[in-house]
Amino acid sequence: MNEDRGLEPDGTIAREGSLNRVPERFAPVVAAARARISEVFGPDRLDSAYIYGSIPRGTAVPGVSDLDIQLSLRAGPTRADRADADALEAGLDASFDEIDGVGILLSGRDTLLSELERHDMGFFISCLCTPLLGADLAELLPRYRPTSLLARETNGDLCLLLPRWHERAAGAMTDTERRAMNRGVARRIVRTGFTLVMPRWGGWTSDLTECAELFARYYPHVPARAEQMRLAARTGRTPTADPAVLSVLVDDLAPWLAAEHVAVHGEKTPRP
Repeated sequence: MNEDRGLEPDGTIAREGSLNRVPERFAPVVAAARARISEVFGPDRLDSAYIYGSIPRGTAVPGVSDLDIQLSLRAGPTRADRADADALEAGLDASFDEIDGVGILLSGRDTLLSELERHDMGFFISCLCTPLLGADLAELLPRYRPTSLLARETNGDLCLLLPRWHERAAGAMTDTERRAMNRGVARRIVRTGFTLVMPRWGGWTSDLTECAELFARYYPHVPARAEQMRLAARTGRTPTADPAVLSVLVDDLAPWLAAEHVAVHGEKTPRP
């Protein structure tokens, strides 16, 4: 059986989402997001807007999936921009039972198009984001291939997250806090595990289950890590508040994975 490796005929990574793939149940959510983003940020601040994740991929589950948004601003984001985005997140989340949370990322246009972010945020915009408003910045970015450079620049900094994760885990006192952290940590771990093996597989996927199985395929000599990666994939899809799961991910799997990723692909280029 031929695998779908998420590539164009020329071997570059295909954009994974489309507004045409948005499930019918989520169409009103996307329409409301478009209208409210325009109303809140307006043409003076907003350069372009995108959605990403399971909704534009067509795999969203009502009541379980979240709405992920990336905004490109004409200037670098300010505290006022962040406050407006936080209010927008809360308003959209409260308006629709179909979604379980809203996340809005804010970036300046110049940053997204910068050479430093070419193989990180630039790749993210070009291949993982679906245009919602404004001119598509992907037109100004290159085509990408599943290389070690891409692996390093997208996920070569997991080690920098570990101190923050330990601090957040210690402060997570409620089931809601632990569930949210478990989901975010699990998704990042699975994607890092996938990019560790991505150049060897020669393609791109954002499906958490497929990511975990591809990791297991190329790391058969560490079956315990493969099982932990499968746990992370399940947790990323259906998060749990179990602190034991969080401990496995943050205290055991993540440090090993961070070291292995750097050993294979090197450290991500430092940011200011």
